[in-house]
Amino acid sequence: MIDLPWGRDSDTDTGTEPSDEHPDADVVCEFQDGTLAVYDDYVAITRVDRSNFDDREIPVEEITGVDYDGGITIGYIQIEQVDIPVESGGLLSDPVNPNTLHFDRSGRECAKKARDAILERAQG
Repeated sequence: MIDLPWGRDSDTDTGTEPSDEHPDADVVCEFQDGTLAVYDDYVAITRVDRSNFDDREIPVEEITGVDYDGGITIGYIQIEQVDIPVESGGLLSDPVNPNTLHFDRSGRECAKKARDAILERAQG
């Protein structure tokens, strides 16, 4: 049997609840290239081993926005931060920078919850 990335079981848990690694987070999303955890005063990105980027903690006061695209098969969420250039990607590629995480269709709802929670804190 071939395991295609867009053919995942609908029972796949993509987060939204605190996890063992992020027990105090309000929203936790497990994505392809890392975990996004939203806290009251910062956002944490914990990368998978194969990532080219390091783990990050982004203070809420440095967040200027969030770019979300659900995509057709692969979507992304990018946290816009002071002094970090926004990456727009290309015609056939998604953006890639230290503040970008990618997800498949099963991660869309969690990514939307994370986006809303981040914007609520950044604008508050």
